[in-house]
Amino acid sequence: MPKVTRRQIRKAVVETEGFIAEATGGAKGKKAAGKGGEGESRHFGPLFNKDLGQHILKNPLVAQGIVDKAGVKATDTVVEVGPGTGNLTVRILEQAKKVIACEADPRLAAELLKRVQGTPYERRLEILHGDVMKRDLPYFDVCISNTPYQISSPLVFKLLEHRPLFRCAVLMFQREFALRLLAKPGDELYCRLSVNAQLYSKIEHVMKVESSVVRIEPYNPPPSVNFPEWDGLMRILFTRKNRTLRANFMTKSILNIIEQNYRTFHATQNMMMEDDFDMKAIIQKVLDDQEVSDMRAAKLGQHALLKLLNAFNEANIHFC
Repeated sequence: MPKVTRRQIRKAVVETEGFIAEATGGAKGKKAAGKGGEGESRHFGPLFNKDLGQHILKNPLVAQGIVDKAGVKATDTVVEVGPGTGNLTVRILEQAKKVIACEADPRLAAELLKRVQGTPYERRLEILHGDVMKRDLPYFDVCISNTPYQISSPLVFKLLEHRPLFRCAVLMFQREFALRLLAKPGDELYCRLSVNAQLYSKIEHVMKVESSVVRIEPYNPPPSVNFPEWDGLMRILFTRKNRTLRANFMTKSILNIIEQNYRTFHATQNMMMEDDFDMKAIIQKVLDDQEVSDMRAAKLGQHALLKLLNAFNEANIHFC
């Protein structure tokens, strides 16, 4: 059995208790913190869990800027994802009717509750414990989030699928993820995430700090697109976004998937199908009719992609 070092024991104890002394001065400060921070530590706070992608917003001007960009009204119910220690939460509480804070870490939830205890904000704060991705969200007007890194993409689509539609979401992301959300055809970062998110919402870059803050406004009414169909097509096109569409569709694995879907659709619709049909020829005809055979997904905008999906569906080709 491997030997357990004193360092590992100290780390386990600190993580179990959920608190760490933050030293304030060089080697001496670090040594004092290791002994419990006698005389050198001036702040105790929660030990943040990197596995949950936790990162705390400390700048009060940025926190206030996020609330301002969200346009929070006195009648609003606001969902906050990843409130941490509440630096952003208390500013939302100053303007909103109610805040529903979704926090996966029970230690941080306890810190947040302690922060508002005995204040007028206490009765307007509701804390939902657990993984926000595994639960249904209640009704809300606005979502604000200093988003944990691991759930950036799933959270965006969870919000866009939420009904009834909310007014807007103001979310802080890592810079590259935000740029992918905002990317346009021809941009280096233009990808499946870009086209999917922009299909359902207007996205703006509203603040440039160490991370990036974006504002998402869902289209109301949302487009009448079968999302599994749309996303199935986008997966094919953007797996190799700089290859021609013809090259993407003519790979053996993609042809097999499309042929299986083609057969299944005809069977479920009780439609006759020729025994010697040529899947390659059917696909090529659709691409030629839309004049996109030699084009690349990286250059195609939503209008062209929607037309292509409709043309495939009219040829009884489906992607889910």
